Amino acid sequence: MKKVFVATALLATSISAATGGTLDTVKQRGQLVCGVSTGFAGFSAPDSQGNYKGLDVDYCRALAAGVLGDPAKVRYVALTAQNRFTALQSGEIDVLYRNSTQTYLRGVTLGLRQGPVNFYDGQGFVVRVDAGVKDLKGLNGATVCVAQGTTHEVTLGDYGRANGIEWKPLVFDRVDTMYQTFFGGRCDAMTQDASALAGAVATAAPNAADYVVLPQTISKEPLGPFTRNGDEAWSDIITWLHYGLIEAEELGVTAANAEEMTKSSSVPAIQRLLGSSGDLGSRLGLDNKWMVQAIKAGGNYGEIFERNVGKASPLKLDRGLNALWSKGGMMYAIPFK
Repeated sequence: MKKVFVATALLATSISAATGGTLDTVKQRGQLVCGVSTGFAGFSAPDSQGNYKGLDVDYCRALAAGVLGDPAKVRYVALTAQNRFTALQSGEIDVLYRNSTQTYLRGVTLGLRQGPVNFYDGQGFVVRVDAGVKDLKGLNGATVCVAQGTTHEVTLGDYGRANGIEWKPLVFDRVDTMYQTFFGGRCDAMTQDASALAGAVATAAPNAADYVVLPQTISKEPLGPFTRNGDEAWSDIITWLHYGLIEAEELGVTAANAEEMTKSSSVPAIQRLLGSSGDLGSRLGLDNKWMVQAIKAGGNYGEIFERNVGKASPLKLDRGLNALWSKGGMMYAIPFK
């Protein structure tokens, strides 16, 4: 098994070297190839016209805007939990934005680099209201729908053994099939990231009022992007895009005012972020005003959150841990200086 991981890492490195780096490849192609999910409401899912929308999608759009100057220059590749990392390792996609949990083993065995966390989550459970289940002990002996190839599958077993709960996992290789099965009544509960469960109830349940997401979570699920090892320049862009969107929220820079603030703001931190002073963009191989384009594409982190998963969305999630550090959350931007 170790040889497979080493070979995978070498393959990813050779792909990067052969193409001169992902940034050069994206610029030459004139399009970003972004790996997303096959359909998680609020994160990445096609609408009725087939246009992808969601928090992860907005990161893809911001990246394309910052690198190529146009948020529309993205091709989305829908990936399952089983094939997402292989698609990145093989060079099929340029970056993976697919609400993927960052873990120790994923960080050291896949030949991939984990970017900064863009959503803090936890594994939860959804049940029917009329089942009368109030906590996880009420699920002892229950059949639980869970997706294959996810951290949820492993954590479900770990938690059950540690807490004396026996549940019967029903494992699915596709999330949409899992949703159909659960809402069709074949499982007593379904487990997934709590945010994804909220999205499933809001968009896939026959009647959302018939279901409730239990208040308990059984894990830490730090979600964020993945890039290939050996391509530090591209990975740095992914990292600083996230910090730039957080910094923009901290400084009050929005999609509506970003362009104007490049001309009118006298705040040094804003001038550096937006490229009206300094040369921070060129140090990444980009235009100094790359963050202006990225922010204009969909707003700062707070705007992206609220529109896709916050109170302005069908999911209506609280910011919680995803609030700015100055408001009790964990979103904290490394300074742009």
